[in-house]
Amino acid sequence: MTTGPASGPSAAAGATVRVDNPILPGFHPDPSIVCVDGTYYIATSTFEWWPGVCIHRSTDLVHWEHAAYALDRRTQLGMRGNPDSGGVWAPCLSWADGRFWLIYSDVKGLHGPFKDVTNYLVTAERIEGPWSDPIRLNTSGFDPSLFHDADGRKWLLNQVWDSRPGRNPFHGIALQEYSVREQRLIGEPALIFRGTALGVTEGPHLYRKDGYYYLVTAEGGTGWEHAVTVARARHLHGPYEVSPHHPLLTASHAPEARLQKAGHASFVRSPDGNWYLAHLCARPVGSHRRCILGRETALQRLVWPEGEWPRLATGGQTPADAIEIPLPPGTSAAPSPGYRVRFRDDFDAPRLGPEWNTLREPPAPEWLSLTERPGHLRLRGRYSLHAAFDQSLAGVRATHHRCRAAAAIDFSPRSWQQQAGLVFYYNTRHFHYLHVTADDRGRRVLNILCADNGRFWHPMEHPVPVAAHGPLILRADLLGTDLQFIMVDPAGGAETPIGPVLDATLVSDDRVIETGYWGFTGAYFALCAQDTGNTGIPADFDWFACDAIP
Repeated sequence: MTTGPASGPSAAAGATVRVDNPILPGFHPDPSIVCVDGTYYIATSTFEWWPGVCIHRSTDLVHWEHAAYALDRRTQLGMRGNPDSGGVWAPCLSWADGRFWLIYSDVKGLHGPFKDVTNYLVTAERIEGPWSDPIRLNTSGFDPSLFHDADGRKWLLNQVWDSRPGRNPFHGIALQEYSVREQRLIGEPALIFRGTALGVTEGPHLYRKDGYYYLVTAEGGTGWEHAVTVARARHLHGPYEVSPHHPLLTASHAPEARLQKAGHASFVRSPDGNWYLAHLCARPVGSHRRCILGRETALQRLVWPEGEWPRLATGGQTPADAIEIPLPPGTSAAPSPGYRVRFRDDFDAPRLGPEWNTLREPPAPEWLSLTERPGHLRLRGRYSLHAAFDQSLAGVRATHHRCRAAAAIDFSPRSWQQQAGLVFYYNTRHFHYLHVTADDRGRRVLNILCADNGRFWHPMEHPVPVAAHGPLILRADLLGTDLQFIMVDPAGGAETPIGPVLDATLVSDDRVIETGYWGFTGAYFALCAQDTGNTGIPADFDWFACDAIP
């Protein structure tokens, strides 16, 4: 995505600027938006990926840039062994008393009837941090948020999970006071909202306007029936009345809409008095309508007259592909850049940039180094791609349905137990992996390993022999529903397809859910290494690049 400062001619009265959705493409779900001194911030879920809670910022709602990760120390977040799509769920970012407040869940178990989860609070005076060590709040459910009332009191909301057989697991939204002085919840939790007939009531956010408390929740589940529900009450504890325009936002009635799965929203008021809604969405491709890029963040404009219910400015309930944002007279803003991909890393910096994520734990010098061989990312292999512990993997989000990722690798394995390469990755059970390894005679070869629902196979009948030593360029071309691996000659640039065209949609939330598991993340292009022989042979990557394909 292209980001940058606002620029262009000064706006006349009534001028607008177009904002294309999604504003944060690729895996950026569960947005929580806040405006502080004219700057907007959006925090999104990161699940098992490290660091935790990705925060973007913008001064004009058009151009967005990475601002920080809130959870970047082991004292804040320990995810070793967390399940796929566990970890950090649904952060809530707010501003009060001269500081940022961030509430989040760490999910340790999500399969079967149980949700093993703890909710935490961290704070910071600056968005870049340092963020505090966490305060443990409760374990009754997920999707917590913090409401700062006008009288200075603070209230935690969260979805309550009911694991008892025969019960609705989405028990409702609970409210409990938080004591800043005691750094703990006080009093008893009260169930203030049981939801509507859409069910799956979660993701609460609370706002106060025109003498009402407005409760915004996600309903319908995170799939095709996802929706945004609004209810209000004169008193904090209710009773809450559901909007007559319910739901505020959904694509469940519009299968033709480009943005699907619209829900899990939060509101923000701009300095000029306009209201906006940030929400998650997904863009399906192919006959199976699978959303390879995962759940993304989009923006809608609201119309919210005094004393009335909020409505979409575009009318109806369907998420708009683009919105027009009014510009204050005399200000300027460049048009929305739309979505473009162009990223390259030559690994010249002493640490990975914010585009990179690792799995469940921060990089450590025993398995990842940018200094041992200057100008290279060095990985030492550990466990397999199927492991929830000790993976040597670093990846960047796939953010476009048509793009190519490539990397130059220098790796001389001595055994089939040593592997390194380029992987199109969703989780431990779903990926396509082009890797350098050795055959039974110790010759260096290329092979592909695929995984779908934990079923692993080699799609090629025989590995491809390559030169015994020296760098190789590996590439993955994502073309909608298809993925093709390619080897590029470092000297002349000749391209050799490796293996058959693969089904890229196996790397998606939808495919994971079809197999009976939960999937809430998105596709990554990643560099990785495995060494089940524990030899310590390094894999060195000279560069990585990802570019859009027209």
